[in-house]
Amino acid sequence: MSSAAILPFVLDGIGYRVGSTSILEGIDATIAPASRTVILGPNGAGKSVLLRICHGLIAPTAGRIRWASGETRPRAQAMVFQRPVMLRRSVIANIEYALELAGVDAATRRERSRQVLERVDLAGIRDRSARVLSGGEQQRVALARAWALDPVVLFLDEPTASLDPAAARNVEAIVAAIHAAGTKIVMTTHNLALARRFADDVLFLNEGRLVEHAPAIDFFRRPRTELGRAFIEGELS
Repeated sequence: MSSAAILPFVLDGIGYRVGSTSILEGIDATIAPASRTVILGPNGAGKSVLLRICHGLIAPTAGRIRWASGETRPRAQAMVFQRPVMLRRSVIANIEYALELAGVDAATRRERSRQVLERVDLAGIRDRSARVLSGGEQQRVALARAWALDPVVLFLDEPTASLDPAAARNVEAIVAAIHAAGTKIVMTTHNLALARRFADDVLFLNEGRLVEHAPAIDFFRRPRTELGRAFIEGELS
């Protein structure tokens, strides 16, 4: 499989309010194609809400997302959550069902599901119930399910947060392989070591505002703001 051309998108004054509470306010950023974008910030910064808005799960209460394709929400995208939802069926059937919803024919569904399970090293348990797997295995199934859709953009919300170090390394390797195959990655994480290894560019949020958007090497070496420095040094959580 190979992804279609990766599309940049623009966050144009994104805001989100719940009643009188502001969750996000005035987020402006151009998200470049091909890079691995990591969204960082302390608890309550609005990272997961912004990711869900980007994916189209929730609508902003202000502003809009502009895709280079001109689409409101491109179909060729996927999202994986910290705690993935597994259907009450086998591992391979979880992937085939996602492809069925995407309109893929039966023969292609089976072959593509087999391929991605080999890529995430789960081919040997493809007929096992997905719900009895370990947390790390379930996350790999979720990534395989997303990869099978051949997305141009993959959104990841804290994909390693609840995993042990070995499982987290497996997930990180799979995400890197998905990116190498041609998929744009946008990810939230609290793991600064992961962000340092993985990110090409960083969006740093605090209290619902975009404080810095910079190449990762610049953000970690020379943050432009005191808030950025405090976050990197563990003084802001």
